[in-house]
Amino acid sequence: MGGMSDAPILVSSCLAGIPCRYDARARPDDAVIEAVREGRAIPACAEQLGDLPTPRPAAEIVGGDGEDVLLGSARVMSIDGEDLTAPFVAGAEAVAEIVERHGIERALLQGRSPSCGCGTIYDGTHSGALVDGDGVLTAVLKRRGLSIEPVRGRRQEEADRSVVREKGLEPSRPKTLEPKSSASANSATRARAARDGTAPA
Repeated sequence: MGGMSDAPILVSSCLAGIPCRYDARARPDDAVIEAVREGRAIPACAEQLGDLPTPRPAAEIVGGDGEDVLLGSARVMSIDGEDLTAPFVAGAEAVAEIVERHGIERALLQGRSPSCGCGTIYDGTHSGALVDGDGVLTAVLKRRGLSIEPVRGRRQEEADRSVVREKGLEPSRPKTLEPKSSASANSATRARAARDGTAPA
């Protein structure tokens, strides 16, 4: 993740383990989390910076990709049919201001996202189908000359399981009690009888 420049790297907040996705989950990447912890990367979420709530309805670009959105020939639409183009663009411009302020030249962004996707995004049908193209934030940053690399972080469930394993918090399996053999049971009966003075002569 290192490079020639001393400037920090921009990363998608969800890759840094911040639960900012539309479903209020993260998509963490261990290398990104470590870079943020060490001060080598700055996390940002364009959708939150565009004042969209978390959680929020899933959104995809309809009619093109992020560059087309900036040109006005495509829109960002929620799964409910709401036009979210304005907050997506506003959030992307807010991230661009962070980039300029810190002299950032490189970004690691969450793949396929309508904001952060780079090279591949969802096709606007909310069916899981993919098309070539960039998200809105990626388009804004490419216009400013940034180098963008897509990253697909782990699903939150996978990350949670990994943390559990690393911390040794996996639940222990209950012990299965083996049934006593008839010989053992008879020995126990004779021992009780001898103790109570009722053993047969």
